[in-house]
Amino acid sequence: MATASPEGDRTVPAEPTKIDFVDPSRVDGLVTKTLSEGDAGRRYVHITYPQIEGAGPLNEKVREEARRQMRAFRESTAKHGPAPRPELNVDWQLPVASDAAIAVRLRTGEFFAANWGNANRTFWYDGRTKQAFPSAGLLSGGEALRILAEKVKQRLSARGLGEDGYEVGADPELFDSMAFNRDGDLVVEFDDCQVGACSLGRVAEAVPAAEAEPLLSEAGRRAREAAREAAPEPPRTTPEMTPTHSPEATSSLAGTVDCATAKCVALTFDDGPGPHTGRLLDMLRDAGARATFFTVGINAAARPDLLRRMSGEGHLVGNHSWAHRDLSKLSSSKITDALGRTQDALTATLGERPTLVRPPYGAVSKDVRTVAKELGVALVNWDVDTRDWKDRKAGVVAERAVKGAHPGAIVLMHDIHRTTVDAVPDILKKLRGKGYTFVTVPELYGTASMQAGRLYLSGAAQSEANP
Repeated sequence: MATASPEGDRTVPAEPTKIDFVDPSRVDGLVTKTLSEGDAGRRYVHITYPQIEGAGPLNEKVREEARRQMRAFRESTAKHGPAPRPELNVDWQLPVASDAAIAVRLRTGEFFAANWGNANRTFWYDGRTKQAFPSAGLLSGGEALRILAEKVKQRLSARGLGEDGYEVGADPELFDSMAFNRDGDLVVEFDDCQVGACSLGRVAEAVPAAEAEPLLSEAGRRAREAAREAAPEPPRTTPEMTPTHSPEATSSLAGTVDCATAKCVALTFDDGPGPHTGRLLDMLRDAGARATFFTVGINAAARPDLLRRMSGEGHLVGNHSWAHRDLSKLSSSKITDALGRTQDALTATLGERPTLVRPPYGAVSKDVRTVAKELGVALVNWDVDTRDWKDRKAGVVAERAVKGAHPGAIVLMHDIHRTTVDAVPDILKKLRGKGYTFVTVPELYGTASMQAGRLYLSGAAQSEANP
């Protein structure tokens, strides 16, 4: 029940550097792509980025930036030892997405030793000229960049930043992430450690619209207007709401198979939904098989239609965190955010609360277990790894899945890879020929319900209390 606010008509002042973002599910023709490198290498890499129909030049710039970051990270970690394993994580947001302009903001996190470093880079697309450009292209040229740099430097100095050896000059690479807030102010974002101590986190400045106006290019002015038109109404004070309870997620076909007597196997797919997930669902439907999908929050937010289809066709949707960062490297509060944000998004889409989490890279710590218990979710890893992220050959993936399968097996695959989806018909045919039935993970355990905070590797063995 809502509680009336004593100041219900008062508009809450907005943080001027706050940028509004577009709901990706409302962008027609958007698909997500993923670059990954997993368990057996020297590093962890998970890069997710959007590709938008009709915006070819922007897609190319975003795709090349993702590949550039992966190449650079590989080179910088080529001689790194096995632990602590460095990690590169990139996800994305859309400050603007309209016929007039599109902006893709790539958010990069790099982990070395014991620290995360974060950076942003924003690319723009002009609907009139059909050209894509980096953030500096919002400005009319080198002189405009010099003036903007001076304005930003003055503002940072007033805050005690941009000093002590930190130089704020007219370098396009320093101004590689710019967008507009709802008032049309130009928001300039800096990477960690660029203009102040690394401990400061995100540093940004908002240059008022009137001051930024003379500095903008024609494309920049169109981008600003597109951002202002897309901005939601200013928020009012939020009334206190009583949380609503959602039922726990279960397969709509749960209970139709008794795995105590039948040979059951659980096929699991991580990291989607992706470009090939719809085709995979077609295959599973035609074969009368069901699976468990551990979805990444940013991808799930872009394709709620596929989540609803999964649930409607008897599959089970689980939580794979928001952006696929190694949870064991995060603080408890950040673990809670990564999992809780994804729980909220999946619950809002499906109307039921996921009860399973697959920690990215299978990495579990005491804090991960504690947060999982608090959220009421069980942790699920695997005992059959197809290594499909490394060997992109359908025949090899199918062979590993079939060879490793046993009653109660949990098989790890990724529906972001075309070759994995290509392997599924062969897996289904051969395992069914061996007498297997395909069920969701909780069905492996029958009436013995899965416990929140515990780690499960296989339906054929006891769960691990202390991984």
